[in-house]
Amino acid sequence: MFIDSVKIYVRGGDGGKGCNSLYKDKYTRRGIPDGGDGGKGADIILMADRNLHTLLDFKYNRHFYGKHGGHGMGKQRTGKDAPDVIVRVPCGTLVKDQKSGLLLQDLKEDSQRVVVAEGGKGGLGSYHRKEVTCGEPGQERQLLLDLSLIADVGVVGFPNAGKSTLISIISNAQPKIAAYPFTTKFPVLGVVRAGKKAFVIADIPGLIEGSYLGKGLGDRFLRHVERTRILVHLIDMSGFEGRDPLEDYRKINVELKNYSQNVWGKTQIIVANKMDLPGAAENLERFRKTFKKRIVAISALKKEGLEELIEAIGKKL
Repeated sequence: MFIDSVKIYVRGGDGGKGCNSLYKDKYTRRGIPDGGDGGKGADIILMADRNLHTLLDFKYNRHFYGKHGGHGMGKQRTGKDAPDVIVRVPCGTLVKDQKSGLLLQDLKEDSQRVVVAEGGKGGLGSYHRKEVTCGEPGQERQLLLDLSLIADVGVVGFPNAGKSTLISIISNAQPKIAAYPFTTKFPVLGVVRAGKKAFVIADIPGLIEGSYLGKGLGDRFLRHVERTRILVHLIDMSGFEGRDPLEDYRKINVELKNYSQNVWGKTQIIVANKMDLPGAAENLERFRKTFKKRIVAISALKKEGLEELIEAIGKKL
């Protein structure tokens, strides 16, 4: 199950209590205060982990609490600091404060960390003052975690354009493939080997007209192309689904532009798929005359033109 947005609650540990203690021996008429300070409460820390690819773990565990610091002791002994709580999230997780909407951190790199709830400071013991103090309470927050996958290449296009078939052949990904729209209901990542180098490619669920307004699967998955370096715009050039390939190209670009100027401005590699079907060659010629753009012609099912496509992606990267 792919989950890319969750709400969680975090609370740092409370500081330990200061100790009220008096040192007294046969040489002292009155006791000397010697109570130690309390220890610091645990921080809640989010850490990016490249081995995670979904926020599924947070579906069942959404509350994280830090332990309180140790209490102070006599003879000026300070209580132990509580160990920090490390919560692992996928690389590409946006950490936002739910109430204010403020972006706290964009965890892009593996092992990158952010303290989301600080533990409270320990209270002061009688060694410092006559009246001891309790530890400070830990910080608490409600957070929104949004996952934006990190990939080099994003594959976009209408449903049934052949995106899943393409990525299953050129990479190690194994998406679900079937002859009906919206077979892919969540992004799928794959690694493509191009000679001595490799790049990560993402299969984005099919877009339709009005996706940026929430139609179809909506704009929920469009954010997963925000981090990609280039886009592979896949077109069913055969028009097998009864659509005009030229209109498909225009409509997808409108969706990208309305969603984000940054996404729309990314370098695109236009790919004509299903060139093995009748009518594809005629539509391809019409496309080239209309748009005057370079287009890579392939048949993902017949595994034709894939080497040229991988080489073109490698050069753009």
